[in-house]
Amino acid sequence: MSVYGPVVKIHPVVLASICDSYERRNEGASRVIGTLLGTCDKHSIEVTNCFSVPHNESEDEVAVDMEFAKNMYELHKRVSPTEVIIGWYATGFDITEHSVLIHEYYSREASNPIHLTVDSALQSGKMNIRAYVSAQMGVPGKTVGVMFTPLSVKYIYYDTERIGVDLLQRTRVTPSRTKGLTSDLSQVACSAARVQDMLATVLAYIEDVLSGKVTADNSVGRFLMDLVNKVPTIPPEDFENMLNSNINDLLMVTYLSNLTQAQIALNEKLVLL
Repeated sequence: MSVYGPVVKIHPVVLASICDSYERRNEGASRVIGTLLGTCDKHSIEVTNCFSVPHNESEDEVAVDMEFAKNMYELHKRVSPTEVIIGWYATGFDITEHSVLIHEYYSREASNPIHLTVDSALQSGKMNIRAYVSAQMGVPGKTVGVMFTPLSVKYIYYDTERIGVDLLQRTRVTPSRTKGLTSDLSQVACSAARVQDMLATVLAYIEDVLSGKVTADNSVGRFLMDLVNKVPTIPPEDFENMLNSNINDLLMVTYLSNLTQAQIALNEKLVLL
C-alpha cells in the first residue's frame, strides 16, 4: 500500500518485456535493470514501454552502460516522442545498496523517478510487482540518506493488449502451453457467447428479485437502467440488415487479406526460380 504519491499504472507489454530480458540475461547475472518510459501527471504515472540496460554488478561495485541507455532513449524518441523517462526497473525482490546508486543516475534524467521491482524469480511464490519513489532523509547539514516509499500499482491495458493477455491466459489450460491465434470470426463468436452469458446472468438476477428470492440492490438497478438506456432503439429488421452488412464486410476483408498473402508467397517463389 502506498503512503502518498501518484498511482503507477503498468501495461502488460512492460511486464512481458521485463520477463523476456530476465530470461535472456547474461550467464552469471543475478538480475537485470532497464529504463521505464511513459507519461505522468499529478495523480498517476503510466508506464507504457521499457528497455533493458546492460550492467555489471558485484558485491562491491556496480557499472551501468549509461551511453547505451542514452542512445536507446534517443532512438525511442523518434518512434514515440510523447513517451519520456519516468524511472527504472530491476528484477528481484529487495532494494539493494546498488539500487540507490542507480536511482541517483535516473534522478538526473527524470524528475522524481520511480523504481519498479519485479520478482521474476518468484522468490515469494508469486511475481510480486512493487513501485517506489525516493525521498531524502537525515539531519540538515549532515549525511543525507535515501528512503524508498512504496506506491500503489494498478494494471491497465489497451484493447489491442487485451487480445494478447487473453491468449496468454488460454495457454495455461493447454498441456503444450501453446495456443494459436483465433480467426476473426472465432473472436466474434467468443465475444457473442460472453455477451449471451452475461445477459443470462442479468436475467436470472432480475427473475430472482421479482420472485423475492434475492433482495433488490438499488446500485445494481441503476447500472441496469443505464445499460438499458444505452441500447439504441433500432427495429429488428434494420438491426439484422446492419449486422449482415458488417459480417459481409468482415468476410470480404478476410478474403482480400488471404488473397494478398497468397500472391506475395507466389511472387517470392517466382523470384527464386
